Amino acid sequence: MVTMRAEGKCRGVAHKIGCGADDGNEREIGPPRICPYKGERPNKWCARLRPGHVPFSVVPNANEVNPSALSQAQHRAVSELLRVSPVADDLARRFQEAGFSLALVGGSVRDALLGRLGNDLDFTTDARPEDVLKIIRPWADAVWEIGIAFGTVGAQKDARVGDADRSLQIEVTTYRSEAYDRTSRKPEVSYGDSIEEDLVRRDFTVNAMAVALPEKEFIDPHHGRDDLAARVLRTPGTPEASFSDDPLRMLRAARFAAQLDFEVAPEVVKAMKEMAGRIEIVSAERVRDELNKLILSAHPRKGLALLVETGLAEYVLPELPALRLESDEHHRHKDVYEHSLIVLEQAMALEQDGPDLTLRLAALLHDIGKPRTRRFEKDGRVSFHHHEVVGAKMTKKRMLALKYSNELVKDVSRLVELHLRFHGYGTGEWTDSAVRRYVRDAGPLLDRLHKLTRSDCTTRNKRKATALSRAYDGLEERIAQLQEQEELDSIRPDLDGNEIMQILGIRPGPAVGQAYKHLLELRLENGPMEHEAAVAALREWWARQEG
Repeated sequence: MVTMRAEGKCRGVAHKIGCGADDGNEREIGPPRICPYKGERPNKWCARLRPGHVPFSVVPNANEVNPSALSQAQHRAVSELLRVSPVADDLARRFQEAGFSLALVGGSVRDALLGRLGNDLDFTTDARPEDVLKIIRPWADAVWEIGIAFGTVGAQKDARVGDADRSLQIEVTTYRSEAYDRTSRKPEVSYGDSIEEDLVRRDFTVNAMAVALPEKEFIDPHHGRDDLAARVLRTPGTPEASFSDDPLRMLRAARFAAQLDFEVAPEVVKAMKEMAGRIEIVSAERVRDELNKLILSAHPRKGLALLVETGLAEYVLPELPALRLESDEHHRHKDVYEHSLIVLEQAMALEQDGPDLTLRLAALLHDIGKPRTRRFEKDGRVSFHHHEVVGAKMTKKRMLALKYSNELVKDVSRLVELHLRFHGYGTGEWTDSAVRRYVRDAGPLLDRLHKLTRSDCTTRNKRKATALSRAYDGLEERIAQLQEQEELDSIRPDLDGNEIMQILGIRPGPAVGQAYKHLLELRLENGPMEHEAAVAALREWWARQEG
């Protein structure tokens, strides 16, 4: 068994890695025991690790929901912190020499416990930002001050970590507490003097753990390890106080649920429902960034469903809950909300180079035009004519409101507009001209359009699904053949602008663009033309214009 030296007194139920009796003795790590100090759960727990011993335990099973998972796993060692320990300890000693403390904190500790610590390391300190800069500048390979107004100094440290050269992204934040007033979009920042004060202001208990360095002292006053083992999100204080301090934390609850596949505690969900309207005080940019992280997570359905359930989606992405169309009595149309979530998941399954925000947004939003275009026809059918056009406009409007880049807005709205185009293909009735136009209209989005179109098949009719898949296989084969023959990726007229002006004897102006467009239409309709044929077609068109 692994041993630890425990310090400090424990009241009530001992922490799962042993009772913290203040006798300085080493204790074996075993199942939880009842501490002789009876009372409430301990309000602070701290363990100092002996040299050569591992810091603390990994949450053993990603699918385990039993709160006793830690003891069941015999508290396996965390190699993650040992891996980055030389770099972290070196930085901590520099802070100590300057008279300050330093601790690894928040998501870094959580991810170390989950066995997934990456290159991003978050630290907290009692040093003020100006002191942090003095300490870190001579040590780091790069330093930035973008977040210094909020007490955060960023740095990059290139170091040998284990057997590899790594570039560590580091953030050092002064102990702080922050809150919003009801009229401001910016948090009010004030600095604290203790790590306990800092941890209580953090969003969730699983992010309110720290490891003091270089001593390797594990600090968990809010039982984050228990909640990590139980795979549940709770707030260190009351959720109402936490969400009042920063309403964005409500979105972060949904985001972490999606990223970690955790459940959200009932009292937290209740507060999210009651306080959903407070999210309006948060800037669009911060909301957008949280939505991106949620959508790019491993389980976006979980987070999106929570946003809809709590009413938060009504404020940040109202088009999503609007998809929950009431079914007509004959059930002639699908549940568009559920369909959209399935399309998102099916699009994710087709990703090849990691999460694709453009594809995922298009999959999620592709049918948002349906509520506005729904019509009950005389024959009992339900129609959504032109919902792709309406949906593209709605997508553009919503994404601009969330301050997405113009390029991303253009790409996602274009995919939404084109997502139904394939359904005119049938069993292969398209001419080569129609295939060329399909490729031309998709442009650089063609590969994503392929994935979106395939994902948009959620029918339970296996025969219909197979037929659609075969039809799209046929379309992709025809595109590949034409690409090989005609270089479809760069479709352009057989004459360029300079040749047009030379042949027609005209100067730059609207007529050149009109001629170019005419030749492009001929190229799409007939494929490549010989030079002489293109010249003849141009002169014939020009004669009609002059006549």
